[in-house]
This record gives sequence, structure tokens and C-alpha cells, in this order.
Amino acid sequence: MFTTVLIANRGEIAVRVQRTLRRLGVRSVAVYAPDDAGSVHVREADEAVRIPSYLDGAAIIEAARATSAQAVHPGYGFLAENAAFARACAEAGVVFIGPPPSAIDAMGDKIEAKLTVAAAGVPVVPGRDERGLSDEQIAEAALEIGLPVLLKPSAGGGGKGMRLVRAEEELAGAIASARREARGAFGDDTLLAERFIDGPRHIEVQVFADAHGNVVHLGERECSLQRRHQKIVEEAPSPLLDAAQRAEIGAHAVNAARSIGYVGAGTVEFIVAGERPDERYFMEMNTRLQVEHPVTELVTGLDLVELQLRVASGEPLPFTQDDVVLTGHAVEARVYAEDPARGFLPTGGRVLALAEPAQARVDSGIGAGDEIGSRYDPMIAKVVVHGRDRAEALRALDRALAEYSLLGVHTNVAFLRRLLARPEVVSGELDTGLVERVLPELNAGDATVPEWVLAAAALERMRADAPAGDGPWDAMDGWRVGEAAWTPHALVVDGGEPVEARTRGEEVAVGDGPPRHAVLSGEALVLDGRRHPHRRATGHDGAVWIGADGRTWSVRERERLAAGGASAVAGGVLRSPMPGTVLAVKVAEGDAVAEGQPVVIVEAMKMEHTVVAAVAGTVARLPVRVGDQVALDAVLAEITSEEAE
Repeated sequence: MFTTVLIANRGEIAVRVQRTLRRLGVRSVAVYAPDDAGSVHVREADEAVRIPSYLDGAAIIEAARATSAQAVHPGYGFLAENAAFARACAEAGVVFIGPPPSAIDAMGDKIEAKLTVAAAGVPVVPGRDERGLSDEQIAEAALEIGLPVLLKPSAGGGGKGMRLVRAEEELAGAIASARREARGAFGDDTLLAERFIDGPRHIEVQVFADAHGNVVHLGERECSLQRRHQKIVEEAPSPLLDAAQRAEIGAHAVNAARSIGYVGAGTVEFIVAGERPDERYFMEMNTRLQVEHPVTELVTGLDLVELQLRVASGEPLPFTQDDVVLTGHAVEARVYAEDPARGFLPTGGRVLALAEPAQARVDSGIGAGDEIGSRYDPMIAKVVVHGRDRAEALRALDRALAEYSLLGVHTNVAFLRRLLARPEVVSGELDTGLVERVLPELNAGDATVPEWVLAAAALERMRADAPAGDGPWDAMDGWRVGEAAWTPHALVVDGGEPVEARTRGEEVAVGDGPPRHAVLSGEALVLDGRRHPHRRATGHDGAVWIGADGRTWSVRERERLAAGGASAVAGGVLRSPMPGTVLAVKVAEGDAVAEGQPVVIVEAMKMEHTVVAAVAGTVARLPVRVGDQVALDAVLAEITSEEAE
């Protein structure tokens, strides 16, 4: 076993690897980019080294040498499936905790991977996968296979460059578009064409191999709940397969691993016809630890990171296939810093408060006070549970998500709870298109803001506005000669329309509603005697964040326009829909703008968003410039409407 291991990654996977290293008594070395100096994975490491970038392989290897690390654990993403980095580690005398570079190369190219595993008897999706096919040949192949077909880039993954074609007239445009995106994402526009399986399920098998010729599988994971080819919820085992089907798909995965001389942890992914589970085809192999590995750990009782370390240090696997037993059911939900109500745009900001469920495993790389930016993947945590059966596990996950509370940054937690409650999910009738089909219904649940949330925010704002003194003239009780006066608050929830709330002592009235007795007591609001438990925090910008049952609301008081101090009408204040970088500013202060006219373009995670004027008027203030870093909901421009003028 190694004595020192460097982790060439960040966030939750770096923290998760550290957890195993700490248990085994192995010294951990973290690396960090300049903007990650205060991150959890840096704080919890035994030693940390600054590097220019997580993609700078040379700097990572130099850090390993400087800290006497014998091995590098790449986690997932970044350099985890980079054969050149694995070779560079070997040349430097540092063990790469992963498969041989030849195995990474073999599975990194989808065409070569299909040819290799097919020769080993593993079923592959019918299609054409020769190299150098012209646009005309790909179109001919698509028609030979039979529509619908899926065009896929040979290099890369993550859904980039994939196009589903259902009609012949769509072929030319889809081929050109797929090539263009593949070339931009991977530097390689080679395409292959495969038969599209309607209603497919995404099922993957965890394999493990040592350097002594032993290869086993650890059961399968169901990964069909996806959005834009990105997994959201994973579980083990799959509710689709019976014992015989599980053994057969596992044997295919083992054969695929053997065909390339695999060593370490790997995942063989299959596409399975939901109506015909005996029809399953090899899709690709991920030559690394998977994000969803915790569900396999919970049903097998194995620590996959520990197995990676032992295999990489030359030890044989300590068990055989017959020793692998799956117990109960495990489900994992990925928590993303994104806003489902805004088309899943990435969010970000400072974590004001964080509470994680006690009765669940939470793999996380963030803490209170941390800044979540836009440079890295928006996944910030994974909530994982285990139950005696699938129904129990789903209930446990829902409870855990209800208890998860992150204030200061919008997440997808409430969306996940609504997804888990869908009858199709409860019954296990899944496919990779389910989430997209029911997306409007899933997002509809965010429309209503409970009255108590507005009441709590109004009382919190009243507290914030209270004078610092304790004299009788400092009391915020609305005292006047005669009847006490109300204090009005124009509250905006998550960028929506303003709602008026009024406060007076221990009274609050929301909208046209009657006055109600309201008291903030610790982590609860008592409204007319009914207690509403929640968590609450106020940001530096004055926004009040409230979280309850997995939902989160950001409540602000409506801004005043700089021009003449007039109240901002709806759309007068333009805010950034996501944290990111200002790419372009299309107007100047004093310019007249039309409704719908582009004003500012913001970019984050390689995603551009054009912010347009919601009203016609004059640009009164423009506080941003090209190149500025802006937070979620940062003010980009203020427009005085023609009506206000």
C-alpha cells in the first residue's frame, strides 16, 4: 500500500478519496487552482500544492514529486481518462491509479471500442462505424440501418455532437451540425451512425480487474433518469433486470474489460430496450471511477477507492465473482448548482448556510462560506441512501432531500423531489427520455410561493432596517399619534413580479390579505399560531434566503432606479441569469432601447445567455463592462421605461 497519494482533482470526489485515504492511514496531497485555495478539499488534505490548472499534467506530476507522493488518483473528469497523462506518470515513476494507457486509448475512441468488444462477443448497437466516412456515406448508412438513427462523434462524450435523426430530410443538416459541434468540443469530427433504440434504458455495469488476470463485475446501475444526456438519479440494482439477465450483462461487461487488458475500476455502459430487456448493446466504457459509484458501494459493502488503491499497488482482488453479493437497494441524487425554473442555467454565489441530512451519505465538496463559481462542473454534492428494497430507498432519499438545505445558491433539490414522486419513477418504468417528456410538469411546481415565506422575509427585512439604538424612537413598531403605521415592503421572489407585504410590530399582511400575527422564533415563523420551520439567512446584498422541505427562495426588496429615484417598473432592472463573465455590452448609458433589444451577453460553463430589455426606455445605469465577473442576479443594467419617463 502507498504511504502518500496525490489527488489530481477537486470538489466532492477529492474529498471522497481523502476519506478513504484517512481511514487507511495514507497521507493525502491536494492540488488546487488559484481560485480554489480555500476549498474544502484543500482544507482537509494533509498537504496542498498550488497548480495553474487541473488540466496541467506537468504541474501535477511535479507536485507529486515535490511531496514524495508515490501515486496519483485522478478522480473523474479533468485528466482521469487522459492516456498521455497516465504515460507521463509512469515515465516520472509515479503510479497512475487507473487502467493502463493502452486501455484508455482503446475505449476512448468509440469506433475502436465497438470493434474491440464486438470481437470479444459483446453485442453492439447495429450501425456503421468505419473511419473516414463522408457526409454522403453517413447519410447512406443511416438509411441502410433504418430511421431513426443516432449520429455520434467517435471522440468524447457527454452528449456533445449527438444528433437524433427521424426523417430523411433532416440528415444533411444533422450531419453538418454534429460534425461542427464534435470538431469544436473534441478536435475530431469523425462520426458514426447507430440504430436508435426507442424508449431506451441506460444500464451500466461496474467492473474491477487486477494485474493478476482477475476480472469481476459488481452488479449494475440504472442510470436512465437523465436530462440532456446528463445523469440526475442513479440506483443499484436496476429494477428492470432479473437475476439471469444480471448475470448475462455482467458477463458481457467482464468480457469487454478482458478484451483490452483492463486493470482497476471501470464501467461498461449498455443501452437496453425497455420493452425487451434481453436486447442490450454495448455503448461505451468509462475507464475511471464513476460519479455514481456510491450506490454500488452501498449494495456490495465494498469501498471502491480502497480497491483502486490496492489493485494499483499490485495486490490481487481479495474476492472472486462468487463472493459478490448485492444487498438491498441504493439510490443517489445529484445536487447541481442550477435553476430548473430558468432552464437549468448554472447558478452560483456564496454559501450562506448549509445543512445536510444526517440519515444519508452525502458526498460533498462545499461548506458554509464557500463561493460556488462558474468555472467548474455545477454538480456540488451527491445524496445517497440505502434501503432494504427499492420502495424504502426511494422514500429515504425523498426524506433526505427534504432535509438538505443550501442557502445562498439555487439548486435542483426541489426538482429532484418532484421527479422522485413521479408514478413512472416509483414503479420503475424508466427510460432516458422520461425527464424531458415530463419537464413542464416538474417545473410547474415552482410557480407558487407560500404566503408564510413572504411573511418571514418581510419580518426579516424589518429587522434588517431597524435602527441600531434601543431608545423609544428606535423601535420598529410603527407607533404614531393615533393608529400605528404600517411599513411597506415590495418583495421580489427569485426575480418574479413584486408582491407588497406590510409589517407593523408583530403583524404582517401579504398582498391583499388581512393582518396576521407573526413572530420569527429561531428557525421558524409562527403565523397565527401555526409554526413554519425553515432555515433563513441574509446575504451581503440584502437578499433573504429561506429554505424548507428542499425548496429555496431568494427574496429581495425591489430596487429603486438611479434616474430620479423613481421606482423600477417590471423589467427595469436587468439581472444576470447566471454567474459568469460579461462577453459583450450592446448599449451605453443614455441610449434608447426597444423592448426585446439585446443589452448584455453573459457566458458561463461555455453557455452564452443574451439579456434583453423587458421594456422600452432609456438606459439609466450600466454598471458592467466586458470581462467583468458577475454573480447570479447581479444588476447588469437599469432602464427607465417610457411610461416612467
